[in-house]
Amino acid sequence: MYDLAVMWEWVEIGVRWLHVITAIAWIGSSFYFVALDLGLRKTPSLPPLAHGEEWQVHGGGFYHIQKYLVAPEMMPEHLTWFKWESYATWLSGFAMLVLVYYLGAEMFLIDPQVMDLAVWQAVAISLASLAFGWLAYNTLCRVFVNADQTVLMVALFVVLVGMSWFYTQVFSGRAALLHLGAFTATIMSANVFMIIMPNQRIVVADLKAGRTPDAKYGKIAKQRSTHNNYLTLPVIFLMLSNHYPLIFATQYNWIIASLVFLMGVTIRHWFNSQHARKGNPHWTWGLTAILFLLIAWLSTAPMRNVPDPQATLSGAALQHAAAAGFDDVVGIVQGRCSMCHAAEPSWDGMVWPPKGVVLETEAQIAIEARRIYMQAGLSHAMPPGNLSYMEPEERLAIIRWFRAAGMGGVEG
Repeated sequence: MYDLAVMWEWVEIGVRWLHVITAIAWIGSSFYFVALDLGLRKTPSLPPLAHGEEWQVHGGGFYHIQKYLVAPEMMPEHLTWFKWESYATWLSGFAMLVLVYYLGAEMFLIDPQVMDLAVWQAVAISLASLAFGWLAYNTLCRVFVNADQTVLMVALFVVLVGMSWFYTQVFSGRAALLHLGAFTATIMSANVFMIIMPNQRIVVADLKAGRTPDAKYGKIAKQRSTHNNYLTLPVIFLMLSNHYPLIFATQYNWIIASLVFLMGVTIRHWFNSQHARKGNPHWTWGLTAILFLLIAWLSTAPMRNVPDPQATLSGAALQHAAAAGFDDVVGIVQGRCSMCHAAEPSWDGMVWPPKGVVLETEAQIAIEARRIYMQAGLSHAMPPGNLSYMEPEERLAIIRWFRAAGMGGVEG
């Protein structure tokens, strides 16, 4: 029978690849249209109702683009809607959340040292928080609809800081920052699904019925699109954060996450100013560098969320600890892996364990069984470059041990 763990790994790979592909499509089109909108020019030759135009060259061809704030006098026969990039990105991202953090909750989502949750409780908190994000954001937009948009962005930032702190109080550090990214991405995708697309449909329906569309619908859609533009870069950072313990596994991880949103604003402000031909605000890069250095400084605080060497084993980890060959694997891992995967690595130049994974005790090795199996058993990813000279027989011993536990399938 084909190894279910390998099959599951390929399911994750396929869904992750889909998520990256759709995210590139969504972010690319979003950035392009914001840049296009900011660069529009008013010329005497513009047709009636047109707001601006732009000439562009790409791939050997010339493009002439015109924008209408409401709609042209006649509905064009062919109209392209940009929506599935957003929907597919969120759906594939949610699928990854289910595959990795819900079905692998005991390993990735729950940290008993932070809050000892049952799997169903952790999943319920996750789902409820995503729904809360949209409700809170949409309420703020309605309350501050006529206010200075800077006030609205400050109010949103306060919500994001609060959620940064909240997530680190209930989930593992890795899951906390990932969830903050999912929280923000849900707001962005819901903007498209709940506001931007419905407003555009109203405008199209009015035009087809011979009515003059209300310009407010386009104005509201533009507001939400602008918000998405400023939130995109922090979401990307947070989605990548689970690869770097210095981001997610430090004492001030929630402050780091909060500051990332400010960096997203400063970076996008520079690009938006450039595209709008409103100068070259170099100060934004200086401020971004200061924020980045502050984040780097905060990350040097003592590491947290490292598994307790004396932790009580349960579930899959308990099965692995009791499986035949476990003692041999403990010796292999401690001899070949623990010089790097230690609370204080002994490998020259290494200060923290890679990805925050510590493999010094039997409990820690049992908890990380599936990773050890995938990284050092089925594949030769670890040790990197086989620097500790792990023998083929040792890799086979890891494979036999993992399978002896009856965990060839999915853990959690």
